[in-house]
Amino acid sequence: MSDASPTVPYWHLWADADGISHQTRCAFTEFEKKSMSPPAPPQWQGQKTHDGATVFVTVQPVGWTGDWHPNPKPQWIVPLSGRWFVESMDGTRVEMGPGEISFGEDQNVRERDGKTGHRSGTVGDEPAVLMIIQYDSAPTTGAACRFR
Repeated sequence: MSDASPTVPYWHLWADADGISHQTRCAFTEFEKKSMSPPAPPQWQGQKTHDGATVFVTVQPVGWTGDWHPNPKPQWIVPLSGRWFVESMDGTRVEMGPGEISFGEDQNVRERDGKTGHRSGTVGDEPAVLMIIQYDSAPTTGAACRFR
């Protein structure tokens, strides 16, 4: 096993103090090398939160596009199959598939030019299957890449 701590990228959809949503490429960097359950050998682990959470899977049909909206709660979105996109109010459009992660935290946005939060939808000719992990904690504002 490598002795170098890993870096795992993710996208953070967040709101600034003016209520505009943005997307920033971030990375998990704070890992600890330890056993999940001895005597299993150590592996890199990075626990990120202790908040209450709800986990579910959603399937976006081929051609599905959602209107402008904020995420209902701070949430991790993990694509399991297919591809999807997120477009933030600043015009950034990010397409993601399996192996990519996004944290949706744009609850504190304000409507601007008919846009509020983000748009999202499927990309390509297969449904996008997404695992969602929603937290009960309040969102932060103006704090891109808050997970390390």
